[in-house]
Amino acid sequence: MKPTFACLLSTALLLTGCNLWSPESTVHAQSAKIDTLPGMPPVIDPRNIYSETTPDKIQPWIRNHPQLIYVPNAQGNSVTVIDPVKMAVIRTIPAGKEPQHVVPSYDLNMLYATNDLNDTLTQIDPKTGLFVKTIRVADPYNMYYTPDGKHAIIVAERLKRLDFRNPKTFSLVKSVPVPCKGVDHLDFSADGKYFLATCEFSGELVKIDTAAMKFVGKLAVPGGGMPQDIKLSPDGKVFYVADMDAHGVHLVDGDAMKVIGFLPTGKNAHGLYVSKDFKYLYVTNRKEGTISLIDLATRKVAKRWEIPGGGSPDMGNLSADGKVFWISGRYHHVVYAIDTSTGKLIAKIPVGRNPHGLCVWPQPGRYSTGHTGIMR
Repeated sequence: MKPTFACLLSTALLLTGCNLWSPESTVHAQSAKIDTLPGMPPVIDPRNIYSETTPDKIQPWIRNHPQLIYVPNAQGNSVTVIDPVKMAVIRTIPAGKEPQHVVPSYDLNMLYATNDLNDTLTQIDPKTGLFVKTIRVADPYNMYYTPDGKHAIIVAERLKRLDFRNPKTFSLVKSVPVPCKGVDHLDFSADGKYFLATCEFSGELVKIDTAAMKFVGKLAVPGGGMPQDIKLSPDGKVFYVADMDAHGVHLVDGDAMKVIGFLPTGKNAHGLYVSKDFKYLYVTNRKEGTISLIDLATRKVAKRWEIPGGGSPDMGNLSADGKVFWISGRYHHVVYAIDTSTGKLIAKIPVGRNPHGLCVWPQPGRYSTGHTGIMR
């Protein structure tokens, strides 16, 4: 998959209207007969929506971005930058009040720390790893992008709404109130036509029509739990939903809005990440100091990794080659680097207070749907 020459010349791919995929890729997508959201890059392999995120598929215009780990310190009002080769902190970037996540833009050209409590984004240039500017945005607890690249979605948790904004200027396009409490994480269907968002304080999921920007449904999780991160399976058939109160992961049919299963994983299940070989879903168990591996083929917990001495694994991502799992230690004020071949701890790096949604950059893939660098 290669971008056109015109796209390579452009640093603002969304504004130029260039495609992020090649003609031959479109042929494969058409043969798969998946009717996607208009303007969304085609699904190349219907059996694996993450097929274009393998380590060899880093886009040409970001290959020279320095490999760095960006850690938002929620109680430190800063972003710690780690060199993964040296396994050491190289700088600290001042941010706004309570930065929660570091989010790559849809076109992969910028990073944004979402400063939840003072209504700002801290823009960071991934080409240099340095601060660019501060942008005013109401209540950015988290941020995502629609799969067609038309909108950034600000997850305004305390305001109980999802704000669809221009992805470049962040001007408001439409606010969508959500009838739940604590909206915080979301993920898109395989065709991009809808997404599910978790509401941690009311134990619910809400369903939003992507194109219409409209609430269309709601589902309570069993037992009125505390749903957190949500991730679509590679085959696009089921959403996995981490539940901190239930200490495990719900399996949800998003089309039918129905819970179809549950997997116990560990105390305070929180973050969800698909392995680079697409075999496992990593589940961070925040108050247990463990990571569970769900076998995506069997939908069963296959392995369990323990952080020596305990810990509080929260949010993060995999290295571009999939060999290291980088996770914030929320209550221990550190970042963990875990060898994915063995599950062993490689390093524990002190950062600021209450590190949360760290971003590992650059990442392979055609476009970012946001959060900590969820690629498709």
